[in-house]
Amino acid sequence: MSKLWDDLKQNMKEWSSAAVEKAEEVSKVAVAKTEELTKISKIKLEIHQLQRDRRKQQEALGKLAYGQAKDNNMVNFTGNTEFYSHVEEIEKIASVIGEKEREIEKIKDEYNIQDSEVSADMEEAQVTDELSEEGEVKDSPESE
Repeated sequence: MSKLWDDLKQNMKEWSSAAVEKAEEVSKVAVAKTEELTKISKIKLEIHQLQRDRRKQQEALGKLAYGQAKDNNMVNFTGNTEFYSHVEEIEKIASVIGEKEREIEKIKDEYNIQDSEVSADMEEAQVTDELSEEGEVKDSPESE
């Protein structure tokens, strides 16, 4: 009976060791994936801010074009440095957005992260930000 008990104890030790090793392995993978999802979320947040900056530049460009067309009857912007500075800034921002999107794809490919894993994290942040943008529009003096 003692031999049976010793064998049982030994098997339990081996099983528990194997379970602990597997749990450690799974937790390491989970931590690594969480870190990468955090990186992606941070980059997506940067992209969202860049998109807001681009919209502001486009709005400024539109206001300039409208003002020039209405007040000065000017529809040709050749030589207008203010006009082209807005265009250049918009193109610069679009380029940075493209770089950030490629960076996200690289991380997703490298760590085998699916789009569904990333989109769930960002949906809540996007809804919150859209609501705050609506508040900015309503509160701005220009919208009155």
